[in-house]
Amino acid sequence: MPAPDPMAAFRPHYLRHSHINDWLLWLLRRQRRFRVVGESMLPLLPPETEVLIRPGIYRRQFPCAGDLVVAEHPQRPGFHLLKWVVFVEADGSCYVQGLNLSQSTDSRQFGLVPRDGLIGRVVCRFP
Repeated sequence: MPAPDPMAAFRPHYLRHSHINDWLLWLLRRQRRFRVVGESMLPLLPPETEVLIRPGIYRRQFPCAGDLVVAEHPQRPGFHLLKWVVFVEADGSCYVQGLNLSQSTDSRQFGLVPRDGLIGRVVCRFP
């Protein structure tokens, strides 16, 4: 029998669809669109799914295990990743991972993502 996954409770299983308030915040440029490109977040977010993110939120608060985030790749400036936060170190650095481990480039390869490398938290699917 395989050992239980201690992080299973934090693994995201659902992401809500956008509401009118999300559209308004997007129009006011308080939220940004982001398109999923690869298969690292299957089955939750298939390729070409669009989401809204709340940029800059992690300047005011710490990320939490289970958050879906868009982060800058630590070794490829300008390349953005959508991952889930598995755990957070005391200094705010995050261990991020894809849901589809066989198709994900994540903290297993590049290590922790510093808090200032987090672009924003995923809020909902869009539209």
